Amino acid sequence: MRRYDARMSENDGVGVGPWEGELPTSPHFDAELLREGDRRNVTDRYRYWAHEAIVADLDARRHPFHVAIENWQHDFNIGSVVRTANAFLAREVHIVGNRRWNRRGAMVTDRYQHVRHHPQVESFAAWAHEQNVPVVAIDNLPGAQALETYPLPRECVLVFGQESVGVSEAMRQAASVTLAIAQYGSTRSINAGAAAAIAMHSWVQEHGDIEAGHSST
Repeated sequence: MRRYDARMSENDGVGVGPWEGELPTSPHFDAELLREGDRRNVTDRYRYWAHEAIVADLDARRHPFHVAIENWQHDFNIGSVVRTANAFLAREVHIVGNRRWNRRGAMVTDRYQHVRHHPQVESFAAWAHEQNVPVVAIDNLPGAQALETYPLPRECVLVFGQESVGVSEAMRQAASVTLAIAQYGSTRSINAGAAAAIAMHSWVQEHGDIEAGHSST
C-alpha cells in the first residue's frame, strides 16, 4: 500500500525527484520515496524518510505545550492552527466539540501532528486536570491579562475559541487564566489562526531552543 497519496503533491514541482546514486540503507528511509521522489510538504531534513520515522523523530523532540481549539461551528481556522502547531512542535492539538474539522488548511501536517478529540469542554477539562496541565485561554476579554508580559507555564495547553464568538463561557471557567494579545487598530479581534500563531510563538520565545528552531528549517 502506498505510504503517501495525491494530497501530498499539492505543490507541483516542489520537493525532490528519485534518489540518485547508491541507495541508502538506513531504516528511516522509505523505499518507494527513494524510487519515485518525495513531493511532500516536509523540511529537507525529512526528505525520503518514511512517515513513521518522521513521526518518531518528532515525538522525541516535541515541546511540552498543547494547543486546543473549540469547534462548535466547523471553524475553518482549525487546519491553520494544526499546521502552526506542527511548525512549533506542540505536544498535541485538541479539538473540543465537533469531531470533524476542515483539514485543507493543515496542508497534510495533521499526518505528523497528534490530534485528540474531546466532545465537550468538561471532558477536555477533565483530561487537563488529570494530566496536571494548566489551561490558558487566549481571548481579548475584559479582565484578561497581557500575553506579552504573562509568564507562560512550560507545560500548559493554549486554548482558542471560535472565530466569531471567541472562547466559550464553559472554557473560560475551565481556564486558570485568560490572556489577551495587544492590539492597536479598529478591529475588535484578530483571526483565530493568527492568534494561535502569536501565542505559540510567545511560548517558544520564553521556553524554546531558538538556535535549534532555526537550524531545523
